Amino acid sequence: MPALTDKVAVITGASSGIGAAAARLFAAEGAAVIVTARREAQLSAVVAAIEAEGGRAVAVAGDIRDPALAERLVRTAVERFGGLDVALNNAGAIGANEPTSEITLERWRDTLDLNLTAAFLGAKHQIPAMLARGGGSLIFTSTFVGHAIGMPGMAAYAAAKAGLVGLSRVIAAEFGARGVRSNCLLPGGTDTEAGREFAHTPEIIAFVEGMHALKRMASPDEIARAALFLASDASSFMTGTAMLVDGGVSISKT
Repeated sequence: MPALTDKVAVITGASSGIGAAAARLFAAEGAAVIVTARREAQLSAVVAAIEAEGGRAVAVAGDIRDPALAERLVRTAVERFGGLDVALNNAGAIGANEPTSEITLERWRDTLDLNLTAAFLGAKHQIPAMLARGGGSLIFTSTFVGHAIGMPGMAAYAAAKAGLVGLSRVIAAEFGARGVRSNCLLPGGTDTEAGREFAHTPEIIAFVEGMHALKRMASPDEIARAALFLASDASSFMTGTAMLVDGGVSISKT
């Protein structure tokens, strides 16, 4: 039986990269998916691809930092498919990319809003809907940056993503007894559109690949399969974890 048969999932940041790969995989594994991102055309293409393969998907475009969007995503899940079982709070961006002493307060706040506050807003609405179903799985896409290693110029991004781990663990403690599991996914370097914007020269690509014990970056599909594990009953006794899917960055010294 598919891993997510009859489940309903919200996936943010789903117009490309890890989010798009997760949307296609979750749908192939039986879930109805509600996908969101700012880029409506790309989001519609993801939905079309899912439907072409016989899956169920609805696009709700918008800015994930908007509290009204967070509520609308959950409402769409309930109205269209009867409830919510899984949420992959995946949207994010590197944002401010300069030495800590040079980051403006505005850039700092923008980066935290996109990577951390937006995920809080999502969870705030997702949790009640999951409780109404008797439980569910919340997943937050964090990162190895600031967890396994510190990377110069990424203070705001690392702080925001580390904040997701704390947020996730508190949610796990608050709602575990009522059936809601909450976990963080910590990918290593991944070959996504955003990743290519950062690793934009052969030298940077080689450096990033070299940080990993596997000496390569992940594909979005590899990270999506890890998200599927956390979404499914295969991880039914896992909550409050920060699960590294980092190709060995955390153990590599070269």
